[in-house]
Amino acid sequence: MYDDYRGEGCGQEDASVARDYYAILGVPRDASAEQIKRAYRKLARELHPDVNPDAEAQQRFQNITAAYEVLTDPQKRQIVDLGGDPLESGGGRGAGGDPFGGFGFGDIMDAFFGATGGAGRRGPRSRVQSGSDALIRLQLVLEECATGASRELTVDTAVLCSECNGSGCAPGTRPQTCDTCAGAGEVQNVQRSFLGQVVTSRPCPVCRGFGEVIPDPCHQCGGDGRVRTRRTVTAKVPAGVGDGMRVRLAGQGEVGPGGGPAGDLYVEVQEVPHETFTRDGADLHCTVRVPMTAAALGTTVALETLDGTEEVRVEPGTQCATVLTLRGRGMPRLRSTGRAEGRGDLFVHLDVVTPTRLDPRQSELLRELAVLRGEEQAELTANGRAGGLFSRLRDSLGGR
Repeated sequence: MYDDYRGEGCGQEDASVARDYYAILGVPRDASAEQIKRAYRKLARELHPDVNPDAEAQQRFQNITAAYEVLTDPQKRQIVDLGGDPLESGGGRGAGGDPFGGFGFGDIMDAFFGATGGAGRRGPRSRVQSGSDALIRLQLVLEECATGASRELTVDTAVLCSECNGSGCAPGTRPQTCDTCAGAGEVQNVQRSFLGQVVTSRPCPVCRGFGEVIPDPCHQCGGDGRVRTRRTVTAKVPAGVGDGMRVRLAGQGEVGPGGGPAGDLYVEVQEVPHETFTRDGADLHCTVRVPMTAAALGTTVALETLDGTEEVRVEPGTQCATVLTLRGRGMPRLRSTGRAEGRGDLFVHLDVVTPTRLDPRQSELLRELAVLRGEEQAELTANGRAGGLFSRLRDSLGGR
C-alpha cells in the first residue's frame, strides 16, 4: 500500500545522515498511528528471526523496530519531522548488547495486539476527561445581523456536581485502588504460540481502566462528577454575521466526566428571510417596480434601507433591468477577527412595468403618442440594430 514511499537499501543505514524512518517502514510522512502500526506488523511477520533467520533480515528487523519505536513516540517523531535523528543523540539503542537493539518479543506483540507486559503497559487512564462541545441555534432578522445582537440563551448541558465537586464520591469518602488490577487499570493474559509467549492486555472490567473504584458514589451524580441542568448564558453576536455562521463561547459547553474542563458552546445563526432584501455576502439586493410612464419621464423613489429612508433617482428613459448601486448601504463586512470593517453595497434592480388594462381614453392617448413617435408597428432588430432584411443586406454591401 505504501510501496511508493519505500527507500532503497533500507537494510543498511548511514550513521552520518539522519535516517528516513518513514521510508524504513514504507509509510508516508503524514501517516497516522494506525497506518504505522499496520506497516510494522506486516514487516515484523516477514523479518522476525524466529521466522526468517537470514542475517540481512535480522538487520532489517532491527531497523523497522527502531523506526516503529521512534515514530510512535510523539517527541521523537517531531525530531524526525524537523530533519533530525533522535537515536543519534544517545536516546537510541546501543550498538552492542542485544542484537535487536533492546527490543524484546513483547514489543512485537505490543504492535500486534495493542499492549504487553513490562514497558508496554499503558497504565490507568484518568477519570477526569474533557467535556464535549454543545450547539444551539439562534434566529436573527436581517437588521439584527447588521447591527449585532446580545441574547440570553437557555441551554441544557452537563455542569459540575455541586455535591462532590466532580470527584464522584459521596461526602467524606474517596476512591480506592482496584483489587482486580492492583491499580494498573488493565489485566493481562498470557498465551503460548508457535512464535513464543504472547502477553496481551485489556482494560480492567471492574474499574473500566481507571485503576480505582468508587465504593460510595455520590447520590446526586451517581459517580460521574457532573449533572445535567438548565442554565442561561449571554451570547453576543457581532455585526455582519450571516446564515450558518457560528459564534464560539469558550468554556460554556459540557463539563467533562470526573469534573473535567468544559467544552465550548457554539451559537449557530439562522437568518430569517427579509421581505424586501436578499443577501449576497455583504451586498444586498432589492427590486423596485417602476411604471412605464415614470421610467420614461423620470421619477424619485423613497426606499427604506438599513440606514433609513433613501431617495433613489430614476433617470428619464430608464430601461427594464437597470441596476442602481448605493455604495456602502449593504451589510457590515465581517473579518476573521470577528469585527466588522466596511460595508457592502445595495443594488436596486428596476423593473419597468407595462400596463395591462387600459380604459378607452388611455388607449387613445397611447396611440397618439405612438403616432407622434412613429412607433405604430414593432420593428425587428438584429445585433442591436433596427431595420429589415434588405436594409441589413445594404449595410453589409457598404451602402451600394
